[in-house]
Amino acid sequence: MSVKILLPTALRQYAAESDVLRVEGRTVREALTRLVEQYPDLGRHLFTEDGRLRHFVNVYVNDEDVRYLQELETPLKEGDEITIVPSVAGGSSVPSSDGSDLSEIARRAEQLQLSPEEILRYSRHLIMPEVTLEGQRRLKAARVLIIGAGGLGSPLALYLTAAGVGRLGIVDFDVVDFTNLQRQVLYTTQDVGRSKLQTAKERLQAINPHIEIETYETRLTSANALEILKEYDVIVDGTDNFPTRYLVNDACVLLGKPNVYGSIFRFEGQASVFYARQGPCYRCLYPEPPPPGLVPSCAEGGVLGVLPGIIGAIQANETIKLILGQGEPLIGRLMLFDAWRMQVRMVKVRKDPQCPICGERPTIRELIDYEEFCGVTPEPVLAEELEITPRELKQRLDRGERLFLLDVREPHEWQIAHLPGATLIPMNRIPACLHELPTTDDIVVYCKTGGRSAQVLRFLYNAGFRRIKNLKGGINRWAIEVDPSVPRY
Repeated sequence: MSVKILLPTALRQYAAESDVLRVEGRTVREALTRLVEQYPDLGRHLFTEDGRLRHFVNVYVNDEDVRYLQELETPLKEGDEITIVPSVAGGSSVPSSDGSDLSEIARRAEQLQLSPEEILRYSRHLIMPEVTLEGQRRLKAARVLIIGAGGLGSPLALYLTAAGVGRLGIVDFDVVDFTNLQRQVLYTTQDVGRSKLQTAKERLQAINPHIEIETYETRLTSANALEILKEYDVIVDGTDNFPTRYLVNDACVLLGKPNVYGSIFRFEGQASVFYARQGPCYRCLYPEPPPPGLVPSCAEGGVLGVLPGIIGAIQANETIKLILGQGEPLIGRLMLFDAWRMQVRMVKVRKDPQCPICGERPTIRELIDYEEFCGVTPEPVLAEELEITPRELKQRLDRGERLFLLDVREPHEWQIAHLPGATLIPMNRIPACLHELPTTDDIVVYCKTGGRSAQVLRFLYNAGFRRIKNLKGGINRWAIEVDPSVPRY
């Protein structure tokens, strides 16, 4: 029988960029097997070597999670729809969870009053029967921590500030960059080069002087996470990398706090509320992270500028509902949003009784090394003889030396800017195109900033190429040091 399989953006590159595929299959496993037979490169991303579904992949049939049901032997019927959802981007003893119960917000709210100016400011809230004066006092009494002041953190901070959340904490350690301005609406052109936290605090305080803003200009780590998070009622995850995402989840579980989750990639977004006291945590959904490199960062894969605004606003909405104790939070549900097709889907997330941190027999009782857990290792430094600076490359080109310039970026990046005379072979096509590379000319590999080209260089070196160099800093550094007319992105 024929069933439809929906592929997320992160996996489409392994299936000829297809988003919807039809395969034959009587069970989920049979359908996925047919899919992998048709697109073999998908296999290593979906299954382990012994044929088990990988832990960073979820499979839904008509929005029902079937991952734990008889090892994917769930029977299918004509017209069923299978959705594949992969995850997208040492401590001390566990401290007490004093103040982590959301009922603490109500107790603090009883001691607070709103000034006449605040009553006027929040009047559109106060006349809502779901909020009223009592709910606004709860917002004023609440303490919310936002992890990350970037694409998701910007709308989060703006809306929670405007809503009157009494104490807003923000963790970040970055400065404003020109590339941020397409989506990080907290910042302006004049803020480029400034601390994000300093800029954010000034703007948010100007929006609402009645709230307290606490900033933490530091990287969140296993050493400081519990100390920072314990002071807040609700934690909102606006991060863009897997080590921090698992760190935030585990710290929230250990402290008994809700984790309002959001993630974005190109034009797709996800949102949920992970609250181990009432439902699953992030590890229940994704027990393990994907291998490094499967899901590109926003810097490599891009993101539609409005998408973080949409997902960030949803996270702010979920945060407010948790504080008010009203509505139906996304606990036990994962929202999948496709901005390109303007589609929203809800799938259920089950609490995993075997979860290592919130399950029946937890094995994680303190924070761990999340870089190691996610397989993130420092990029090995290339030997000096394998690299060339933009100025050195310019000198060799000016002397008329015969060089093969190999651009390993994507075609849409090539359209933005490329070096004259270069040849475009995207990184994922290199193994199949070795025969197109010269063996008698020196090869200079480049990408945007030098990371992808360094990976290609190592692959080519192991394949026997020796007359090869990596352009340090990529085409962006070429634009800075050699030719300012070349656009940077």
